[in-house]
Amino acid sequence: MIGPLYFLIIALVWAIIIVLSIELAKYLQTVYESRNSVLDKIFDPIDNFIYYLLGIDKEKGMKWKEYFKSLFIFTIFGTIISFLVLLFQGFLPLNPMKFPDLSWSLALNTAMSIASNTNLQHYGGGSSLSYLSQMVGIQFLQFTSAASGLAVAVAIFRGFSGRTQDKGYLGNFYVDFVRSITRVLIPLSLISALIFVALGIPQSLSGYDLVKTLSGGMEIIKTGPISSLVAIMQLGTNGGGYFGSNSAYPFQNPSPLSNYFELGAMMILPTAMLFLFGRMIRKKKEGRTLFLASYGLYAIDFAVALVPLTVLGAGMEARFGGFSTVFWTVTTTAFTTGSVNTSLAAMHPLVILAAFMGMSIQATPGGIGVGAMYMLMYVLITVFIVGLMAGRTPEYLGAKINAADVKLAVLAFLAHPIIILVPTVVAYATGAVHAIGLGNGPVGFTEIFYEFTSAAANNGSDFLGTQGNTVFFNVSTAIVMWSGRFIPIVIMLAIAGRMQERKRSDDVALRTDDLIFPVILIMSILILVVLTFFPFFAVGPILMHLEGMANGL
Repeated sequence: MIGPLYFLIIALVWAIIIVLSIELAKYLQTVYESRNSVLDKIFDPIDNFIYYLLGIDKEKGMKWKEYFKSLFIFTIFGTIISFLVLLFQGFLPLNPMKFPDLSWSLALNTAMSIASNTNLQHYGGGSSLSYLSQMVGIQFLQFTSAASGLAVAVAIFRGFSGRTQDKGYLGNFYVDFVRSITRVLIPLSLISALIFVALGIPQSLSGYDLVKTLSGGMEIIKTGPISSLVAIMQLGTNGGGYFGSNSAYPFQNPSPLSNYFELGAMMILPTAMLFLFGRMIRKKKEGRTLFLASYGLYAIDFAVALVPLTVLGAGMEARFGGFSTVFWTVTTTAFTTGSVNTSLAAMHPLVILAAFMGMSIQATPGGIGVGAMYMLMYVLITVFIVGLMAGRTPEYLGAKINAADVKLAVLAFLAHPIIILVPTVVAYATGAVHAIGLGNGPVGFTEIFYEFTSAAANNGSDFLGTQGNTVFFNVSTAIVMWSGRFIPIVIMLAIAGRMQERKRSDDVALRTDDLIFPVILIMSILILVVLTFFPFFAVGPILMHLEGMANGL
């Protein structure tokens, strides 16, 4: 059973991350508001060279449509590069293991997965990808998708702040993107990769080694550019891993110490973005509101997952133990990272339920940049509901919230269950579920429902793994991943563009910066999510739990 030590570990990890995130938010503000910094002498020449090379006018502002168009076109370009590398990896260099090309559907799924910051792995990781594929097809897009998430969040923050000089303009996507890469992700990834190397995670371009074991057998030792991939996959909430088993594989996560460092890496930037919001709108207490609501929901996820915790009841990972695997599973789905450090099939159904909650809400606190965006969507809906109850015109940050804003926010919210439930039904109707050996019971339903929930949430953790490498699941989840990525982004950018043009008032009808509103916000989110998803939770993980109790498990 859990004891005080476990709660102390959670509190310690949270305290460290919160302190680091507050300090990181200060640095991020200098990056995205182009404030003078002692690091400008290093980064300005690099950034300016990139702008010159790509023909970017860094002084040009973009309205929300142009901002989204630039993001979408850039993402398509990167996806095509990754797709071609994966499709023809057998003919390309840096393939000492002579891995063959990926099938077209698997290459398409993988490229669209990484580009959408999902990292759903229907491929076998170190058993099927060359070094070039890992670095160009995977790591390259992990940087670009994470940078895109940061850029979108910052643009939305500018819209909600109403502070830019030209009304309706949210910044320049390419400038935000480049600065995210050069000044945030590369420095943090370099520091993290060096730490991971020191903790025993390999970083090499030599081929796999064949060694003789003590029992006389032969064993392939898989190495490669692992530390660099682990760094950006966790920092960028990309998820996945160099190996198919992700951070359950000893070479990707060799010790309890590396386990907590990787946990911290996936938490720090999404948490910092919550505080950055308060700093960019010049109302730090509003950032505190987003933080309290996000971590309050995160704590509720923990409460659900810790109910069944015993050594064998909640997780069967022999190296880290039940608590550490539960901590990881709740965190990786709350932050929509998606990497795993144990088999999800070994987890108690209530832990899986907690994972579903994190992926369904997507703001606990969610993925890098996008999680804060989702929380602002929930804020608008909550402000509207409270305004109706009080009989007052809803306002947020001194700006009137009109019917069109609420309709857009509700549309962004409803898109999530639609793109999950429709393909789930289609998978059963077409027989695709039975084709991979899954039945109609609660276990089979949970695995399929989890697959599409994870894809829609851009999370990437899944039950199917390489079992999902069929044309149906490769294509369907690719469509879901891009829908889950870009539909909410375009809607929230549209709302931010509208907010940017709106007049502001100092009169506050509803306080959103006190300690009461986060409680209201949490209750509103839970009601919305429970009403939407509870019937499907009931026939999935909840029914699994009840059947286990009936069987004495």
